[in-house]
Amino acid sequence: MMKIYKYPAREEWPGIIERPVRDTSIIEKTVSRILDKVRKKGDKALVKYTKKFDGLKLNSLPVTDEEIIRAESMLNEELKTAIRQAKNNIEVFHIAQREEIKKIETMPGITCWRKAQPIEKVGLYIPGGSAPLFSTVLMLAVPARLAGCDEIILCTPPSKDGNINPAILFAANLCGVTKIYKVGGVQAIAAMTYGTASIPKVFKIFGPGNQYVTAAKQLVQQHGVSIDMPAGPSEVLVIADETAIPEFAASDLLSQAEHGPDSQVILVTTSESMAEKVNEAVNDQIKSLPRMEIASKALQNSRVIITKSIDEAIALSNLYAPEHLILSCDKAEEVSYKVTNAGSVFLGNYSPESAGDYASGTNHTLPTNGFATMYSGVSLDSFVKKISFQYLTKQGLQNISDTVKIMAVAEGLDAHKNAVAIRLNN
Repeated sequence: MMKIYKYPAREEWPGIIERPVRDTSIIEKTVSRILDKVRKKGDKALVKYTKKFDGLKLNSLPVTDEEIIRAESMLNEELKTAIRQAKNNIEVFHIAQREEIKKIETMPGITCWRKAQPIEKVGLYIPGGSAPLFSTVLMLAVPARLAGCDEIILCTPPSKDGNINPAILFAANLCGVTKIYKVGGVQAIAAMTYGTASIPKVFKIFGPGNQYVTAAKQLVQQHGVSIDMPAGPSEVLVIADETAIPEFAASDLLSQAEHGPDSQVILVTTSESMAEKVNEAVNDQIKSLPRMEIASKALQNSRVIITKSIDEAIALSNLYAPEHLILSCDKAEEVSYKVTNAGSVFLGNYSPESAGDYASGTNHTLPTNGFATMYSGVSLDSFVKKISFQYLTKQGLQNISDTVKIMAVAEGLDAHKNAVAIRLNN
């Protein structure tokens, strides 16, 4: 049973929607030690930590072509067809994000433009464990390939028998991943940051992970590598009015709760009866879930909040800045125009969050923990950098010369002024 808050005053909202705060200092010490060992010892450290954390002694880190071929043969055609369909939808959505070069004449004789250039080397981290996220392979590898990244490497932890989940291998091969390695956890992030004899250094690291992986990604930014975004536990906020279908809303809450015991789900509704019906539906549906224990723990940190209006519900959601926002309400598209902070938004009763997680086309790698106030989800732009260009004719430089010289002198930078004056006096 999720805790219900009825018509809380706005000054109470921050306390009600506060996310659990973790002391990361102990985690960061452990993570720093592992990072340092991999930086100094390379592959030797990777083998050591794989044995320690995954219970497996590896003789070789790269996945072979034979393993990839074998993985495809292990999957049924139904799943392979589903993965191909999802890949296609993700491609269609992301390829539309390509931008044409637009040359702008800011004044006569001065032309400026910007060009997207792919990040040459990117690393994808894919968790294994109880839920091997082959869908995340699609979400990261498809835009990386579309962006034109030369090198796309993937690290994922092996099982105790030394194998990688076959769906992960199939999806990676389908999407054009350059090389796959049997390395997980902090040591994988370290390998992609510093490079080892087996694993190349990359310029940017993508992908979700547990709190140790998250801490590693944040720490390695100090060592010359970029990351997609800070990440935390999964979350969903559902806004439901009297037009919502309680069973649908309950299923969305549970689909997020089953990710992990630290996931957070919130229902915001304008109807007391809807709050009760959704709670009942949650209690009914959770009984049949294989991951019931995990979902039950997540629900202990979850909330039902009853507001006086949809506008108030949206204001509360914007304050929370959820990873996923579902609008199960009348005129959902109209309401969506008021959303200012969210990772991804799902409109209407027939837009489940799981559609975006897998196959609708949008990216499911999204900001959590309130970072939707300042971060976007992964897109084609995440895999490129934008380089600006400018071209001035002699007349263009003449037209802007006084402005540049006056500003340079005012800042005490005479060499800047001279760089203009010497050209015009030549």
